[in-house]
Amino acid sequence: MDTAFQAALLLFALFFVLLAIGVPISVGIGVSSFITALIVVPLDVAVFTAAQKMVQGINSFALLAVIFFILSGSIMNNGGIAIRLINLAKLIGGRLPGSLAHTNVLGNMLFGSISGSAVASAAAIGKVMTPLQEKEGYDKPYSAAVNIASSPTGLLIPPSGVLILYSLVSGGTSISALFIAGYLPGILMGLSIMTVAYFMAKKANYPVSERPKASEGFKIFIDAIPSLLLVVVVIGGIVAGIFTATEGAAVAVVYSIILAAIYRQIKWSDIPRILKETVVMTGIVLFLVGASSIMSWVMAFTDIPTAISNALLSISDNPIIILLLINLILLMVGTFMDLTPAVLIFTPIFLPIAIGLGMDPVHFGILLVFNLSIGVMTPPVGSCLFVGCSVAEVSIESVLKPLTKMFAALIVALLIITYVPWISLALPRLFGLLS
Repeated sequence: MDTAFQAALLLFALFFVLLAIGVPISVGIGVSSFITALIVVPLDVAVFTAAQKMVQGINSFALLAVIFFILSGSIMNNGGIAIRLINLAKLIGGRLPGSLAHTNVLGNMLFGSISGSAVASAAAIGKVMTPLQEKEGYDKPYSAAVNIASSPTGLLIPPSGVLILYSLVSGGTSISALFIAGYLPGILMGLSIMTVAYFMAKKANYPVSERPKASEGFKIFIDAIPSLLLVVVVIGGIVAGIFTATEGAAVAVVYSIILAAIYRQIKWSDIPRILKETVVMTGIVLFLVGASSIMSWVMAFTDIPTAISNALLSISDNPIIILLLINLILLMVGTFMDLTPAVLIFTPIFLPIAIGLGMDPVHFGILLVFNLSIGVMTPPVGSCLFVGCSVAEVSIESVLKPLTKMFAALIVALLIITYVPWISLALPRLFGLLS
């Protein structure tokens, strides 16, 4: 049994055992990685190198962008923008059967792209939309399923902290290219949910919203412009080269503070709580990045990615089959692991395989995040599933039937994104971010 196989077996067996007994993911990553390191290097070398890799892992200027986007999202979540974006979403999708369901999807796409958080979208949009849909006679599990399934769209539609982490762990894939690449897949994700919601609404004969007057529609659009400008300013500035992703994230913080002041939804007494939320979330992310840096070193040192690559290629050398297997593995991983640690762990494993198949790192990053985004709405640990059910006050069991149909639509969208690179790469090429 070669060293790479022994190391991989010990590393992942220990990690999953620690997860099963309730050890926090970041601790499980660090402990399993450190113990695995002991089979290839002496104790003193393992201790020194593990500490060094943790420090190097979080000593990154790019990580400041994640921290600033977390702060910006927290300010936005408390700044009263959800209702304005929902009104705009209702204006856009209000003439379709089950119009409030489509409003929910569009609201999650708009709010998620600004807040950068699937859980925040599920909570903020769900709290507003659930009572409205219940009043119109919508089935509560259906409404909750639509909200849960569409809440991860903001993880692809920029600005996205997850894509920044992927850029970091993939060795410097262009953040600008990743941001622009996320638009079409994120829209495809939303449209796939809306398609299923449309047919389910038509079958249930859910109502169509009344057409607003032109003056009302104009006012709704004007009210939403300040919130939408955040994306224009930040993403436009990054793509145009006016500022880096980190500087863009800082601009997002300043802009969100100004917007919150204009809307007058945040009090001075809210600021300590918002800063505390940011510090706690930042601590979690940085600890995960540091622990994952140890795992990345252990995997590289023991040549685990090559061993996994050889194992996959021994099954088939057909790129279609290999990518299908990678998708299946990532979908299974997403059901029991949160998105951030999964990106940090599996990028170094599967990215070399994808590049060997001729896949662009930007395309693979979108594929990876899309895969794992599905996991946040699936049991047993889907954070959006629990939040969405809690907000709608429905049981998980009652939501699973309508959610399964939307899950199937997302799988179809995933396969399209996997085998049609143009969807992910067209916009980055158009803007000159890729050759």
